[in-house]
Amino acid sequence: MPILVVDDNREVLTALRLLLKDQDDAVHTATDPAALPALVERTTYDVALLDMNFTQGASDGAEGFQWLERLRTLSPETVVIMMTAYGDVDKAVAAMKAGAADFIVKPWSNERLVQSVQAAIRVRKTRQQQPALLPEPAAEPFAIIGESPAMQAVFATLDKVAATDANVLVLGEHGTGKELIARRLHARSHRADGPFVSVDLGAVTASLFESELFGHTKGAFTGADHDRQGPFEAASGGTLFLDEIGNIPLELQNKLLTVLERRAVTRVGSLDARPVEVRLVCATNRPIYDLAGGVYRREIIRQ
Repeated sequence: MPILVVDDNREVLTALRLLLKDQDDAVHTATDPAALPALVERTTYDVALLDMNFTQGASDGAEGFQWLERLRTLSPETVVIMMTAYGDVDKAVAAMKAGAADFIVKPWSNERLVQSVQAAIRVRKTRQQQPALLPEPAAEPFAIIGESPAMQAVFATLDKVAATDANVLVLGEHGTGKELIARRLHARSHRADGPFVSVDLGAVTASLFESELFGHTKGAFTGADHDRQGPFEAASGGTLFLDEIGNIPLELQNKLLTVLERRAVTRVGSLDARPVEVRLVCATNRPIYDLAGGVYRREIIRQ
């Protein structure tokens, strides 16, 4: 079944049609969300990528949320991924709570977007094959399916760890499902009713690191026209997933360490520390033990 992309920018539609042509039989596109009812009546889509703003000058995402609700009513089996050029943590959390499976910020990372679509396709196909065995999408939107002894051992470990409040580091190559592991940990924990916030640290520039992670106050810098909470605050009471943790430059690691030690963040432009209560799940594909040095690696293994 084809993929549907709805965005008012024809260049975006062309780019995504080319990027996703190998992921499914066809990629259907539309510039006007009003075409959604007719499109889903004719075709059942595995995945729909839906923009959040269609009216010129709009940036609040209200249109996207309205059409997300409409699409979930018209075609509940379709897995929806939201897209916007005006991304922030608040919108991402709201989109996930409204039923979106993922949230992509433009300009996107091709690898990240393709991985998100591939995961959504797997979820859609698994729902078709074993609908009675799957959890509710809102509780665990990207379930991990596996029957091998190795995967059963992974599941057993995950369920044991999920019951605790321990912070977790997930290691693995690109495409091995590190975020799926993080989502399962969250869904099986006592924090499942709280937010799950995902941050791709590989996409955060050094100049915006503090603002993107810790938030900022109005007027803190040019373009900061309103107060904004960062992922740590947004995830308070739930789980914060920091992907590509191994990519943080050395000069920025102290800033993150301070927040982890104090369990409080200070928004850029403010002097007030705000307490946060999150469970931290991090992931990296880098060989951190080798980078840390052989002596440290032996000590970790011995412990």
